Amino acid sequence: SKSVPLYKSGHELVAQISDYFIKDDGIYYDLGCSTGSLSRILSSRHKNKHNLSFIGIDCEDEMIKKAIKISENYSNCSFFKDDILGFNFEKTDFITAYYTIQFTKPSIRQLIIDKIFESLNWGGAFLMFEKVRGSDARFQDIFTGLYNEFKLENGYTAEEVLGKTRSLKGVLEPFSSQANIDLLKRAGFKDIIPIMKYICFEGVIAIK
Repeated sequence: SKSVPLYKSGHELVAQISDYFIKDDGIYYDLGCSTGSLSRILSSRHKNKHNLSFIGIDCEDEMIKKAIKISENYSNCSFFKDDILGFNFEKTDFITAYYTIQFTKPSIRQLIIDKIFESLNWGGAFLMFEKVRGSDARFQDIFTGLYNEFKLENGYTAEEVLGKTRSLKGVLEPFSSQANIDLLKRAGFKDIIPIMKYICFEGVIAIK
């Protein structure tokens, strides 16, 4: 008998979930869009729907330039260099942040989640993927050990693993799973559920 795979790639999971929220005449936002791959995937997936706009936002100028260039054949994809708090959102049914919030200052994360909540239509969804900390020191040690072993098994050297850790000091500030859920609840989300978990990587959907 065939075995059923238990894990999908993050982008594949986002694409499938988008079927429940992306509708004709809608706008979709990807926060921290990098080179725009997620917007292009969703644009292709929903090509038979009418009058859609896929908008990517990133604070890195080089990422936006690459996104615009790569997406020349995607007429409904647009990309903007801006920060999330400064961007003027239209009402939407679907927003994603794919390993993005973890790179923002902890002091403004609640403001960001509040803005996302206010930008959603009733019944709209926010899909957030984040690296998370363990809920206590023991779990954090387990997470760190498993993730480092994963990188070593996939060809990274010990020096590269250490170098990556050093480069992210003061840049990557993950919260715990519960702390992220608390951000969502304080913003006003009531319906929240994890949809993906692999060691210290987690996807959560919150519906307004």
